[in-house]
Amino acid sequence: MIGAIIYQLTKDATEKEIKDAGFESYFVDHTTGVYPSSAAGVPFTAAYIQSKGDPITDLHENMAAEQKARTTYDNILRFCDDPDVKDPIRFLREREVVHYQRFGENLRILTDKLDSKNFYAFNPSFDKKCFKNQMKK
Repeated sequence: MIGAIIYQLTKDATEKEIKDAGFESYFVDHTTGVYPSSAAGVPFTAAYIQSKGDPITDLHENMAAEQKARTTYDNILRFCDDPDVKDPIRFLREREVVHYQRFGENLRILTDKLDSKNFYAFNPSFDKKCFKNQMKK
């Protein structure tokens, strides 16, 4: 969605506007096409998607990712005064907050069903026998 906003803002830019905005190096490589990258120009990679196969670990990772996205949106809003950009960014920010809350609820449900003294001692998605024994308590 951020890429789409950048495209909308730059698709009709003049050569001078591109240069004045410091956008020329991006433009040389991608014109105004959507190329997912960080603000520092680091391209998106699947390495950003973390998964261990353990629900507790993965929920913590998901919650952290939602908070990082929220912080990015907060930072965009600090520098932006265009309502056509701010409105969708606010929506995305709100969505991150809700996702964080839902992941937190799921983490609480999961940990409530485990033996609280030992819930890091096994992987409930893999160690099925151990998980079943914990559920009986």
